[in-house]
Amino acid sequence: MRANRIATRIATMTLAGAVALAGFAAPAAPQEVELALVGGSVLDVNGGTLAEANVLVGGGRILAVGPDSPPDGAEVLDVAGKFVLPGFLDAHTHADELSQVRRALESGVTTLRSASVGSYRDVAIGRMVANGHLAGPDYLGAGIFVTPNIGEGRLASESLFGAASDLASEADLRMLVRVNAENGVRVIKTRATERAGLPDTDPRKQVFSEAQLRAIVEEAEALGLPVLCHAHGDEGARAAVLAGVASIEHGTFLTRETLELMAERGAALVPTYTTLVDLDEPGGDYDHPVLTLRADFMVPRMAETIRMAREIGVRVIAGSDTHYGPESVSRIGVEVVNFVKLGYSPIEAIRSGTIYTAELLRVADETGSIEVGKEADLMVLAENPLEHIAAIQDVVAVVSNGILAVNRLPFEIPE
Repeated sequence: MRANRIATRIATMTLAGAVALAGFAAPAAPQEVELALVGGSVLDVNGGTLAEANVLVGGGRILAVGPDSPPDGAEVLDVAGKFVLPGFLDAHTHADELSQVRRALESGVTTLRSASVGSYRDVAIGRMVANGHLAGPDYLGAGIFVTPNIGEGRLASESLFGAASDLASEADLRMLVRVNAENGVRVIKTRATERAGLPDTDPRKQVFSEAQLRAIVEEAEALGLPVLCHAHGDEGARAAVLAGVASIEHGTFLTRETLELMAERGAALVPTYTTLVDLDEPGGDYDHPVLTLRADFMVPRMAETIRMAREIGVRVIAGSDTHYGPESVSRIGVEVVNFVKLGYSPIEAIRSGTIYTAELLRVADETGSIEVGKEADLMVLAENPLEHIAAIQDVVAVVSNGILAVNRLPFEIPE
């Protein structure tokens, strides 16, 4: 169905171009309402208010939000007594399988930003969604991690077959950014420090200098690609901010001085707090005694960083840092709940997983809020999350790109 819509849009665009060349303005073609969410309380994520309204959808877009009733023939989803929110955007994921992105969709995520997957499967999934072969979520791929040793990543592209095992020179780093761009990525992922999720590495240890990071950022921005940067330690994070990255991922040991620099430069913080909590609890993506011990001092330190970021005015963004595997317990909804536990208001926390993320990902004109003309990316909750934030995890329906992709309604047996 989406493939037909895309073809129709292309044909319409071609006709519009021909009419414009002839010196006339092409008339706007009215979109047909295909789906209507009726009777729910719709969240204005910008204003922070709820109001009862119908949401009419057609051509993958929101056509109306208000009292208008759906026309005959439209698919109707009765959401009376339920709450309609913009779909989540996950700013930090490692999903690279169709089953994984399906789990993300079922949790209310309608847009993903990759934090590297070791290949270009994230790009491929994004293209499947864009071409109408998959309901969603939309996926902004990052491809190969721009890191000192790409290892098996060399198998992802013929351009990398002869790449050095140690990518340290600015020329090599720029080359890897270009190869990623050639393969269709929408963002570049690099690092300033070691990982926290490996027992034999210290997450504070710096791996790239400011000059190396600046080479990556300059090459990426010249290609229109923002850079997200893994950094736990303050020294590495500060170098990354000075180099011009768009966001610091994790940021456990950030100092007030570095957070103030981030606020000044407009760099966001994607703390992935829930992943650190996962290190300390059985199950999920991580189970290792060294990591459990590490979490005991990292979790409270991360909590302090998040609170300082809020106080200073650094934009804090929700990211799951999971591949959405069958054992994963990290979700954007869980991160939002954790932000509230750390002092954020419910609407602030919800914005961190919706409109604020859309702005960071440079897609706020397309998604992140429920507004006429934007993509129909919506989730339906059973209870009011402004009163009971844990309700954000109880997603009963999801619309992605105008398609009702997840539906657990109605709860009762129809007469």
